[in-house]
Amino acid sequence: MFGTEDPRHARQVVLPEVGAAGQARLARARVLVVGAGGLGSPAIMYLAGAGVGDLVIVDHDRVEVSNLHRQPIHAGRAGAGKAASAARFVRELDEGLRVTVVDEALTPANAGGLVGGCDVVLDCADSFAVSYILSDVCLAAGVPLVSASALGMTGYCGGFCGGAPSLRAVFPDLPDRAATCATAGVLGPVVGILGAMQAQMALAVLLEMSPSPLGQLVTLGAGLRWGGFRFDSAAEPADGFAFIDKSGIGPDDFILDLRGADEAPVPVHPRALRADAACPPAPPPGARAVLACRSGLRAWRAARALAPTHPDIVLIATGEYR
Repeated sequence: MFGTEDPRHARQVVLPEVGAAGQARLARARVLVVGAGGLGSPAIMYLAGAGVGDLVIVDHDRVEVSNLHRQPIHAGRAGAGKAASAARFVRELDEGLRVTVVDEALTPANAGGLVGGCDVVLDCADSFAVSYILSDVCLAAGVPLVSASALGMTGYCGGFCGGAPSLRAVFPDLPDRAATCATAGVLGPVVGILGAMQAQMALAVLLEMSPSPLGQLVTLGAGLRWGGFRFDSAAEPADGFAFIDKSGIGPDDFILDLRGADEAPVPVHPRALRADAACPPAPPPGARAVLACRSGLRAWRAARALAPTHPDIVLIATGEYR
């Protein structure tokens, strides 16, 4: 049984914000979820539970035992692909839903095709590069983007694009330093809260609730302190560094690989020069500079150093996709 009469959805259909018409809208919706980890797990669970009819799940990672404290939908499936494992959960919850597994990383090369035809995109990858790639594609396509990030016991969730300002309008620059859940730690319920909020924002967009979550940022601080603001009038930055795929490197590009040989024995491209992000060499006049590192953070830092005298710069985040 599938649709507005499915008893799975009886408790939400009675809501005036949903009703039979809203439930039918959810059943027709196509939602792209990038990342089936700590944020994606609760987001996928609640989107499926709400009856979102068509889910596309993108993740190239495998389930690890150390993930399970914050990714319970993968219980008992250590070693399995996260996208396939999440899809199995969805099908077991509701066999009437359509779910597509994309067992690969989100890249500048495939992002446009994945975003196209979707009603909402959820950025659950918790990756600088993925967030900016998705924001750029969603802004151009007019598709709403719900993005979140969590670390330790803090994080944020916001609704971007789709008629609202992009993520770049709110976060025009990357931090000087970055940590990960592996290095800084994370408490499972923190990502659970933010991932569930992503699902709620996505449902609010699909149901056309007012006020719209697009143009809204919610923050979670230490000690469960909630904050946030609306950014409906935020201006898009006049400049910024776009991410490209390795396949987008051109014959006349000036390429710097900011990873050391111990980190990456094979450079990003045969013509790439090894360099330090703190003091990158100046590109030749007229050449596009391509700066590569694992996460995009060092490349962004080097781009900021070069930008005053060389504006034509793009970035590659090699470790976020392979």
